[in-house]
Amino acid sequence: MRLLMVEDERRLAAAVRWGLESHGFVVDVVHSGPEALWAAEENEYAAIILDVMLPGLNGYKVCETLRQTGNTTPIMMLTAKDGEYDEAEGLDTGADDYLTKPFSYVVLVARLRALLRRGGAPATPLEIGDLVIDPAARSCRRGDRSIELTAREFAVLECLARRRDVVVTKREILEQVWDANYDGEVNVVEVHVSALRRKIDHPFGRRSLQTVRGMGYRLTGRHA
Repeated sequence: MRLLMVEDERRLAAAVRWGLESHGFVVDVVHSGPEALWAAEENEYAAIILDVMLPGLNGYKVCETLRQTGNTTPIMMLTAKDGEYDEAEGLDTGADDYLTKPFSYVVLVARLRALLRRGGAPATPLEIGDLVIDPAARSCRRGDRSIELTAREFAVLECLARRRDVVVTKREILEQVWDANYDGEVNVVEVHVSALRRKIDHPFGRRSLQTVRGMGYRLTGRHA
């Protein structure tokens, strides 16, 4: 899932981004209120992690503006402003959750997952034939055999599983699984798809991860 983090403390932003990416999230980071509005308008995010004290436009105003323009992306405010009136203002302007600094990283991830479930992300495992992908547990199995995947491999697989039987282009996978700063070759997707086939298909005699020549990839359970 692709997240937007709005945080002007760059070292903190880098640390949180690294941690979230280790859990399979894709994280775009911006450092000001105006950048946040631009990014939220130009891209589709599963959730936004929003600081309050930002240059250019504070987090309350960013949140209020997004809601006024019809943006319904779940928003978690992550801020050092820990007063009850601060929290009330954040929720009143349209935030869905409010977490104060310093924070527990374990709690951040747990509350973020809860927020994503409330925002419409499937809480139940995705089943493609006998292939089962559990986004909440970050686990994958074929039948009763567990399959070990890297965070990036899992993200690619989840992207395809959420659109089962639909052809997904390399560019679409890049946009969902790699962050906005990635400027490498689109063929990196092929590398991860090949790795996935070696893990989820070949040992089981399956061909569920299909290449549609000239178009992209499709994950199906029909040949499982």
